[in-house]
Amino acid sequence: MRAVVWTTERSWEACVDEAAALLPDDADVTLLCVLDANVEAVAAAGRMGLLGRRPPPHEEPTYAQLSAEAAAQLLGDASARLGRPARTEVRRGRVEREVVAACAGADLLVLARDGERKLGPPSLGKHQRFVVDHAPCRVLLVWPDEPPGLAEMPPPPQGPGPPHERRRR
Repeated sequence: MRAVVWTTERSWEACVDEAAALLPDDADVTLLCVLDANVEAVAAAGRMGLLGRRPPPHEEPTYAQLSAEAAAQLLGDASARLGRPARTEVRRGRVEREVVAACAGADLLVLARDGERKLGPPSLGKHQRFVVDHAPCRVLLVWPDEPPGLAEMPPPPQGPGPPHERRRR
């Protein structure tokens, strides 16, 4: 079995814990971190757009270098928490498309919800929604924290009910 565990700063612990608990010992595990190239570009452009002023002359690390270091640290922590051999992979680009591409040939993707902490569609952010809809493998979707209880489920809509329950007049 080949499994990809998508790690993000907000939810990597939950994904790694579920992978450690559920994947067989002989599973080929890849810990994945995707860096959003658009965020790096916007951050770098902000520095250059200081109304014609130049950035400080001393050499500072680029945003790409800083995000690569953060990804390496995150994957190192995830690897240690997993407690078994795993490959690590850092990708850069459109997050949702890079995750789907990393799943080519995989049997399972482990990812966490990143939206609102309540039951229903808002619990998935736009990247996670795309990945869940397009992943070429099975998907294990976990809550980053304790899941909300069923009391959080909204009441059913008021009205005549589903179409199959309506009478034609």
